[in-house]
Amino acid sequence: MICNLCPRKCNAFRDSSKAEGFCRCEDKMKVARIAPHLWEEPCISGENGCGAVFFSGCTLKCVYCQNYEISNDNNGRFISPKELSKKLRELENAGVHTIEFVSATQYVDKLIETLKLYKPSVPLIYNSSGYESVETLKKLSGYIDVYLPDFKYSDDTLAKKLSKCDNYTSVATKAINEMLRQCPTLEFDKNGIVQKGVIVRHLVLPNHTKNSIKVLDIIKENFGDNVLLSLMGQYIPFGKARDYPDINRKITKREYQKVLDHLLNLELDGFAQELKSADKSYIPKWEY
Repeated sequence: MICNLCPRKCNAFRDSSKAEGFCRCEDKMKVARIAPHLWEEPCISGENGCGAVFFSGCTLKCVYCQNYEISNDNNGRFISPKELSKKLRELENAGVHTIEFVSATQYVDKLIETLKLYKPSVPLIYNSSGYESVETLKKLSGYIDVYLPDFKYSDDTLAKKLSKCDNYTSVATKAINEMLRQCPTLEFDKNGIVQKGVIVRHLVLPNHTKNSIKVLDIIKENFGDNVLLSLMGQYIPFGKARDYPDINRKITKREYQKVLDHLLNLELDGFAQELKSADKSYIPKWEY
């Protein structure tokens, strides 16, 4: 296949023998874990958990990624649409409240093929870095119930340094606008489980509270009350973070409180993690 699924527009050739392009992914889907996951936002996990499909590879390659082993090193095992459709049915039968696809951008066509074979009745969530092509998101219209994008950066210089892209802010803004076009209204069932809508995540990085505060301003200005904001304090230096002294530590209580205060001043609705979530025990075990 010739791939232009992500905003990088690599025009790369991808098949089983050669993986060109930025993500270095082949044309077959590769996953690192498929299992119930208990540690998402309360409206996603509920009591029984969310059925999470963690895909291998990523279109950003963040140097600090807590899933570095699968996102940057592309570890995982190949899976066909037919096999994945069976796994989705198994997750649904296990009683999960929702099913989420984590970092699936590079396999969107195969994911759609999977959902044509079997589409679970529980809400389907597209968990994304936020660095998405509008054209690719349009392919997902009608298949995805809830979008769960990150909004990582308000500073493209920082985005280039840490995630190897120099146009993150504008791309993420356009992408979330498309997600809202498809899922404009937040809807919940009687148990508080999200059924439709957009939830935007932001991870606070050490020494970069200005970036976080500006991100919140952008979200408020562009999306207002149409999204829920999930403020995350779970940062732990992973991957190559040790090579970047400014992010080679956890965030402090003072840093997090500074960003949280701004969130409250903006009156953005959503969630705020407790800092105790910055613990390796919450990171899934990969099952290649």
